[in-house]
Amino acid sequence: MAELQQQKKSVGRLAFIDWTRGLAAIIMLQGHTFNSFTRTNLRGGGPYMLSQFAGGLPPAIFLLLTGITFAFLMDSKGREGGTAKTRIWSALKRSRYLFILAFLFRIQMYVTGYPTSPASEILRVDILNCMGFAMLMFSPLAVLTTIARVRVSAIVGCLVAGLAPFVSMFNNPQIPALIRAYVVPDYNYFGFFPWASFLAFGLSLGSILRLLKKEDLERAMLWLMAIGLGVGLLAYYLSNLPYSIYPKSEFWLDSPGLVAIKLSFVMCLLAVAYLWVHVGGSERWSLFRQVGTTSLLVYWVHVELVYGRWFGIWKEAMSVSQVIIYTIVLTVLMTALSVLWTRFKANGSNIRWSRPRTQQVPQAQAVAAD
Repeated sequence: MAELQQQKKSVGRLAFIDWTRGLAAIIMLQGHTFNSFTRTNLRGGGPYMLSQFAGGLPPAIFLLLTGITFAFLMDSKGREGGTAKTRIWSALKRSRYLFILAFLFRIQMYVTGYPTSPASEILRVDILNCMGFAMLMFSPLAVLTTIARVRVSAIVGCLVAGLAPFVSMFNNPQIPALIRAYVVPDYNYFGFFPWASFLAFGLSLGSILRLLKKEDLERAMLWLMAIGLGVGLLAYYLSNLPYSIYPKSEFWLDSPGLVAIKLSFVMCLLAVAYLWVHVGGSERWSLFRQVGTTSLLVYWVHVELVYGRWFGIWKEAMSVSQVIIYTIVLTVLMTALSVLWTRFKANGSNIRWSRPRTQQVPQAQAVAAD
């Protein structure tokens, strides 16, 4: 099967990252379906609250994994020996790519929702915008050596998370709304503070992965899990102290403690993903790795199906059991879409139409999703 062949090839390029990304996508699907379709009188119950708590983790996972791949790009350009200007420009081009995707996505949502969708939705700061803006701000880190980037990126991540409560305090209404949406913590947007801290931590972790030899990865993942557990326990302890260094802070909005707890979860998840993929059997077809290699496509299509007008009569009208059934059906559809796209990339995109149809078509190289 084409999708199995792609996954076999992906094992050599840190396939556990795809596995982690795919798991985050599946968690995201259920979070969005519960948010869109659950009846309002059921939103105080356990199933909905549990769904939304879990649904708050995928953005942190996606941002950290994006930071890892961003670090790979910086390291590769550094190994090529490019000038500081060319290395920064390569990083800026990745930022530009994500900004283009973000605006195309919002324009598509506006067009398919017209005339009920407001034009202001085109400028909505979603997770793709956050990724693009964070990359824009962190692009100067491309001039550093990989080993220096490990330290500096970790410090930057701590600063972004640590300053988030102060930025919330200085949320002046006179600041243009668009700037506030990109910078200030807000429940409705993915502001730079504190969300960009995950991308900075990903830059640090990705740089570490580039410095490690392949035979050292397994031991490094065990250390990653141990450190992650330590970070989580420390953050939980500090978050429950009766005093704080911040005059004002909301735990679920701008708390560095919440950032640290989510970071702890992602670190442990990456370690589990590595052991699962490389020890538990890398030759088997994996739902998470399959979805992870096409996560952008899955994200784009499912948002339209969940928040678009297609199933508007069911919005905020389903019971918990009905939402679960919808989630299962949506997951199956997104998996099928992922498999079809993988097969197209493997068998259709490299066909040379000038050749006879009976001639064998070469297999395409595996392509990782951003």
